[in-house]
Amino acid sequence: MNFLRNSMKEILIVLGVLILVLVVMDYNKRIEKLTNLNEQAVMVRAQATHAVETQVALQTQIAVATSDPITEEEARNQGEIQEGDQLIVPLPAPGDLPPGVIVSTPVPERLMKWEIWYALFFEN
Repeated sequence: MNFLRNSMKEILIVLGVLILVLVVMDYNKRIEKLTNLNEQAVMVRAQATHAVETQVALQTQIAVATSDPITEEEARNQGEIQEGDQLIVPLPAPGDLPPGVIVSTPVPERLMKWEIWYALFFEN
């Protein structure tokens, strides 16, 4: 009977140690999963911060591009005028070529070497 009690104690101790090992292994897996999730959370936060910074920068560009002074300047550069403005177009001086017209100079005709020598000896 004493032997049975001792073996029962040993069995219970072994079972307790096995359960403790299983609990520690499960705890280790959970800690590893938590670490991975924390790393992913840091990456997602960084991506979200970058997206918000991009959004703020784009909103700033939109605000600047649609502001009244910029819009007015672009309209004036395009040749549009406001009410009350008088459009003045400068005219070129007589004899001047309008801008954008390119006068090409004639390209000299390329002569063969024998033609050059012939001209040197036989022409005035």
